Amino acid sequence: MTNEPHAPDAPQDRRNELALLRTDLANERTLLAYGRTALMMAGTGGTLIKFFGDSPDMLVLGIVLLILGGVMFVTGIARFNIKRKQISGRA
Repeated sequence: MTNEPHAPDAPQDRRNELALLRTDLANERTLLAYGRTALMMAGTGGTLIKFFGDSPDMLVLGIVLLILGGVMFVTGIARFNIKRKQISGRA
């Protein structure tokens, strides 16, 4: 047993620190999920354009998927930065 005045709060402080760490890691996993989805959309769009570009429908679908992949990537980065600021208490 210690006679430190803040000893009972130490486990709670550690719990809060670990909760913030878990939240930060979850935010990073979400960013990776956005990136994976964006890469899949852009890759599918590129494949459609490359192999089925003679069909106007497939060409349009490929271009749309390429654009949506880029939008998804930018959205993921923006969301990550907003959430990171909220987690750190700067928002």
